[in-house]
Amino acid sequence: MDTGSDQDADRGIDVSVVVPAYNRRASLDRCLTSLLVQRVAKEIVVVDGGSRDGTRALLGLYAAHHPRLITVIQDAQPGTPGGARNRGLERAAGRFVFFCDAGDHLAPDALARLVAAADRNGADVVVGRVAGARQGLRESADRASLTAVYDDLSCFKLFRRDFLERHAIRFDETQRRGEDMTFAVHAYCHARVISVVADGDCYHAEGGGEASARDPLGWLRVVRTPIEVMVRHVPPGALRDRLLLRHLRRDVLAQLGVPFLAACEAEREKIAVEVADICGQWLTPGVRAGLDGVDAARVAALDDPDRLVRLALVEAAPLRHRLTGVEWRGDRLVIEGWAALGDADGASAGAGPDGAAHEGAALDGTSLKGAVLTGTVSLVLRERMSRQERVPFVTRGGTAASGSFTAVLDVAALPPGVWDVHVAVECEGARRLARLGSRREPGAGVPAAHLVGGVVAVPFLTRSHGHLGLDLGGHVVRVPAVVRLTRTWWRGRRLRVEGRALVGEEAAAAAVRHLIWRERASGREHREQAMAVGPREFAAETARLRPGIWDAYLELGLGGPPVRFPVKVAEADTLDRPLRWWRGALRGGVAQWTVRPYATAVNRRLSVSVRVATPLTVVRRMARTLRQR
Repeated sequence: MDTGSDQDADRGIDVSVVVPAYNRRASLDRCLTSLLVQRVAKEIVVVDGGSRDGTRALLGLYAAHHPRLITVIQDAQPGTPGGARNRGLERAAGRFVFFCDAGDHLAPDALARLVAAADRNGADVVVGRVAGARQGLRESADRASLTAVYDDLSCFKLFRRDFLERHAIRFDETQRRGEDMTFAVHAYCHARVISVVADGDCYHAEGGGEASARDPLGWLRVVRTPIEVMVRHVPPGALRDRLLLRHLRRDVLAQLGVPFLAACEAEREKIAVEVADICGQWLTPGVRAGLDGVDAARVAALDDPDRLVRLALVEAAPLRHRLTGVEWRGDRLVIEGWAALGDADGASAGAGPDGAAHEGAALDGTSLKGAVLTGTVSLVLRERMSRQERVPFVTRGGTAASGSFTAVLDVAALPPGVWDVHVAVECEGARRLARLGSRREPGAGVPAAHLVGGVVAVPFLTRSHGHLGLDLGGHVVRVPAVVRLTRTWWRGRRLRVEGRALVGEEAAAAAVRHLIWRERASGREHREQAMAVGPREFAAETARLRPGIWDAYLELGLGGPPVRFPVKVAEADTLDRPLRWWRGALRGGVAQWTVRPYATAVNRRLSVSVRVATPLTVVRRMARTLRQR
């Protein structure tokens, strides 16, 4: 039975929202309310699959109060989610279709933002940001690539309806789960333009756990369908390999993790056989090259169930770690801490012989659920932009707790950049990584900045989580530099500025590049070459400043982008007298120029006042002075 008024395309409907509902009385009210407040021309098509918990009565109330907005389709018997969505799609009359589950809800302005993006870009599919999604997109895009959006294979998106009709894109009504993946893959492969709206959350999903975790074997049989749909539309090559890599990593090999541990021994063998069959069909050389250490180890162990269990235990075990100290030893940064796979701080790992030096500290004796894991502790430095990695030399701590390490970073060998510090435990050929520093010994902080070969090295802890990092060149961390004026004096009409430059307590005159004068009102800049005249001292000369108030900054090259620091005035007697002279004015005639160096009242920064006065102004000023006497 259908309730609600007839809809047709000439009613000017922008979005048809299709909502399958089966026994969702508890959450349906919030869902429908979030849809009704959307500020677009809309219709809401709800398909009830024979609910018995009051859902049908609640839908009747909503349809009675909003007859022009809500259409309810009643099915006598529950069907599959795909069947319900197809029923709603057949009834839809809007330019666009949005699929929403009855347990979820939308942000108040979600549909308006999605429709605006679709109209602006002519998009066939618009992907909105899902609240709390770990794999979700973080940046909006008018034209996103297929690989950029392929992590999100849900159907909770905006689709152009004539696009779905033209390509006969429908849900597979034989699938009870995974039907949205197949639908999304089919739509992605045909879409000419895919847009992304990620400037705010659009969709709030209820969650409820992964179906794959409850039945990994059934899930492996389900994911074959979207993979087959994708390969029918994408020819062999780099693009297909990247899409296949997503399926194998997230949908296939992931079933060899926690779901594998939860299965019985007989079920594990079946899961391994199913994964091996999928890999045998779709694991191309390009896909294999993209696997990380854990997944590559799993592929190599598909015929060894015992090793698959150990790999799953490595993945499931909590990686405990603690930073105990960071200090400079000459130009090398020494990082100390400990790491262990287990449930308690340092209690799960056993150390080998004390004082032995090697490339990783042995981690032995970790026991989880009856399995003994042995591994190697190391540090990994990863540069934020390039993602290149460096592994510093690590030794085992002599008298420290189990799994302790001391890493020695040769900072001079690192290229400039922002290097995040990770602790790594490698076991069974799989590597577990975690950012180091969020857990620290009391009093364990970071040392001051240090100049290494002319490059400033600034150890830091992130504000949000306290993760340890090393900024080489001053890219994201403020460089603790101080520039102090020692004196100014006139060489003819050129103002010579001399001072000292320090980074922390270290001499930094060798890094000086320019003395920059910035006019306070207009923002214009005047640059003069600066030079080192000693380990700490620098000098620069300035002439031909235009009229205005000019603030002085010293530019340093410290291995990264040029950084500038205000020139501070410690003592007033370091400033020379004002200088006056007569010369041709800006617009002809003669004028008096007055250049006065001074220190600002609040921050004691070096500034220069440049004023131009005509002869008449000078005479009036002299007369006013005489009258005051």
